[in-house]
Formats: sequence, structure tokens, C-alpha cells
Amino acid sequence: MPGSGSVGIVISAAAVYVGAALAEIAGCFAFWAWLRLGKSALWLAPGMVSLALFAYLLTRVDSDFAGRVYAAYGGVYIAASILWLWIVESRMPDRWDVLGAGVCLVGAAIILWGPRPG
Repeated sequence: MPGSGSVGIVISAAAVYVGAALAEIAGCFAFWAWLRLGKSALWLAPGMVSLALFAYLLTRVDSDFAGRVYAAYGGVYIAASILWLWIVESRMPDRWDVLGAGVCLVGAAIILWGPRPG
């Protein structure tokens, strides 16, 4: 876990990850809406913009290795998807959804901020 002097970095990374998750889920949902819900193909334009924003946002995380950023993001994505399920799709997550998302967020924090040599 980062030291007390790096609270701003933690908050910044968390904000970027949340923004990236919202952008990715919204972009993917645009394709879902078109292909599965019969929405107009016009849904694809904002979906593609949203997916480009997602990719850009992940480059804003302070890390020397893309793989570590992507791995940590995976946990955030899972938690954000459970929130999407609840807020957008009006389906209350069950205890296993919540527990699984919590475990993933702990794993993401360990990956991103765990102590490393050198």
C-alpha cells in the first residue's frame, strides 16, 4: 500500500479506473443494445467514442508497466459491472456478486500498490 505521502496518487488512480470502467461498460453496452436489444446502429458511434476514451484513460495511471495497469483495472471493471447490473439494469446484486467484487478490488489494490523491490 502506498505511503501517506502518496494519497493523491491513489485517489487519482482510483478516479481514472472508475472513469475507464464507466467508459468501457458504456461502450460495450452500446454494442449490446444494437445487437441484442434491437437498437439503431447509431448507438455504435458513441459506443466507439466511449471505448476510445476507456483506452486513453488507462494510459493515465501512474505505472511503468501496462500489464500491471490492465490487471489491476480488471478488478475495478468487475466491481463497476456489478454496479451497472444494479443501477442500469435494475437487478440487485446478490451476496456472491458483492463478495466477488470485493475480493477483486482487494486483488487490484495488491497488484497496483503492493511493495516491489527497486
